[in-house]
Amino acid sequence: MTVVLPRPCRPLDEPPPAGAGPGHWRRRRQWYECVLGWPTAPTAAGRPVELLTGVRFDALGMPAEAGVAVLARVPATGPVALDGRAGRMWFLTAPGSAEELPGLLTWLEWSGVALELTALGRGGRIPAPAPVGAAGPGCAPDGGAAAHGAVGGPGRAVEAVWVRPPEPGCEVETTLPVTGLGDGAGAPDLVRLVGAAATECHRTRLLRAAAARSDRPPDGADGQPLAFSYASRMSAGTRPRSLTL
Repeated sequence: MTVVLPRPCRPLDEPPPAGAGPGHWRRRRQWYECVLGWPTAPTAAGRPVELLTGVRFDALGMPAEAGVAVLARVPATGPVALDGRAGRMWFLTAPGSAEELPGLLTWLEWSGVALELTALGRGGRIPAPAPVGAAGPGCAPDGGAAAHGAVGGPGRAVEAVWVRPPEPGCEVETTLPVTGLGDGAGAPDLVRLVGAAATECHRTRLLRAAAARSDRPPDGADGQPLAFSYASRMSAGTRPRSLTL
């Protein structure tokens, strides 16, 4: 079955050009704090808004290419944001899940593999994507400068956009991945999300390494431990079925 990925959600208004003034970011901050009740990080006047992690949610970050593949493999996630400037995708997860990541990677037998997989908890921050949806009383969304191209072309994004947006008026906690089989309210499984993310991050790294070596013959001096590591067998589909999520 062919999976059609969603396009980054279009902000309410057409964005102002680069160099937006303080009022633009102030309206964005008000939207997150008033409509969603999400805390934002203190920033200098005129600087882009950032969302604080570790309060209402943590954030699992990975390369955008890996994130696109995870979206296809895990259809039920919490809100997901794409930071086009950094080339990273952020999956919002339950508060406290950032502390669980090292243990989960060890349990899933990924601890010995270098992955571009990070988790932000208390004290962290991520870019605030352009607001999407209706604004509540007294809080006006501003849109924001964002590319509306396909998810498959994350490099086109000018600033952060929502790929799977939060729903205004809904408690975000009930939609966030948690450890186990969810919280009984439909939240996805954090273990499955981390397993898929580790697999796709590793696959992305292997593909990048292969592309970098494509113009020279293999010499057996580099890349072999990674290419034939036990964890890489998951990417190739040869890991024992009983251990594959």
